[in-house]
Amino acid sequence: MSSAPSYTVAPSLAEIDTIARDAILTLPAEIADHVTQLVVQVEDFPDAEVEREMELESPFELLGLYHGISLAEKSVGTVSTQPDMIFLYRRPILDYWCETGEDLSHLVRHVIIHEIGHHFGLSDGDMDRIEASVP
Repeated sequence: MSSAPSYTVAPSLAEIDTIARDAILTLPAEIADHVTQLVVQVEDFPDAEVEREMELESPFELLGLYHGISLAEKSVGTVSTQPDMIFLYRRPILDYWCETGEDLSHLVRHVIIHEIGHHFGLSDGDMDRIEASVP
């Protein structure tokens, strides 16, 4: 993983995307080997449909979202019209980053691991163990 840059202005969508891709490279091989087809999309906020479906009071409530059929729910006959995707929401991530002072790279990695966990159908405890194993 590349060393974390020091930001004097809010990172762009492209910079958050780079941080996310770097985070994916740090995943343990047993997980990384299975997420090569996941699409990562960085947007400023969730769209209105996601806000309604998730019953969000504010778009700042959601840092990321897994969209697709989890591996736990897929079968050989499962046909999907869209690729599995992880959405990262830049503005809520940056807001959380500013509020907590957490390292931005660690925060994005946490969101990525959590959303990949949904892809695998993992428990919160499993996701915590994965995150603890990442340098």
